[in-house]
Amino acid sequence: MALTDAGFTDYDIDRSVVLFTMMDDTTSVPCAISTDAMDQIEGVKRTSAGQREQQFLRLRDKISECASRKFVAVELEGRPPGIILRAIDFRG
Repeated sequence: MALTDAGFTDYDIDRSVVLFTMMDDTTSVPCAISTDAMDQIEGVKRTSAGQREQQFLRLRDKISECASRKFVAVELEGRPPGIILRAIDFRG
């Protein structure tokens, strides 16, 4: 089953990731995407910290699609298990 979008959670400036959740039926799946990945998708060099949530919202469809692919492929990491998206996940 593919995941469905549940939305933006937070921007962790210390780890340079945007945290978000996806839903597997009624189960929340923690997710993160690196800021490098988001900048690569948009073709920009560096987005300011204050613009990260808006950038995530603009890219939500691409991010959700990639997270769903990794979930179906059971590419989960961390504790609790979740999805981490990096720039390499969007090359191709």
